[in-house]
Amino acid sequence: MNKLIGVVLILLFIHLNSNAQEPHRFDEEIKKITELPISSKEDLTIFTGSSSIRFWKDLADDCDGMQVVNTGFGGSHMSDLLYFLDQTVLRFQPSKVYIYEGDNDIASEKEPAAIIKTAKEITAQILAFNPTTKIYFISTKPSPSRWMYKGQYEAFNSLLMDYCNSHDQLFYIDIWNPMLAKNGRVKPHIFISDSLHMNRDGYLLWKDIICKSS
Repeated sequence: MNKLIGVVLILLFIHLNSNAQEPHRFDEEIKKITELPISSKEDLTIFTGSSSIRFWKDLADDCDGMQVVNTGFGGSHMSDLLYFLDQTVLRFQPSKVYIYEGDNDIASEKEPAAIIKTAKEITAQILAFNPTTKIYFISTKPSPSRWMYKGQYEAFNSLLMDYCNSHDQLFYIDIWNPMLAKNGRVKPHIFISDSLHMNRDGYLLWKDIICKSS
């Protein structure tokens, strides 16, 4: 019996640590972000989050009606953004912040409610810094390589939408449904060969939805 209990405790420890993330794995990327100049222009917009933001190379051109800075860092979780919020968001003193997180969290089997709790902490810190900041939370996207997590993504998106609808300074942007074909499956032509990251067609779809949201 004692041996069985020991095995259970070891498995629980492994599970908990598999969900824990070491934020300093991003130190090199964050260092580059801290070297970005702070614009003196008013009405600055920050786009931040995981690789779907980081790989949006044409962001400035696509959202040409905004003064944008891209501080995305690939592979990040909502908790990583919270940890590096000063470097990626606050120091720029933006009037608008677009956030894409949750994708990697769900794939790492974090609970949707736990991710939302972290999103609330991010919101609290941004609004404590400047209560007039508008925060746009982008829903998680569907992707062929992570389709097995469809239910968890939808649960997270639903919680995120409800949270945004409860707060005057928050806005929810749905990119999940526009990325689905009529058969309810993901549009395959908008992804690169890894079936996770988007090609230019995917970002053009995001452009039409996200860049016209403010």
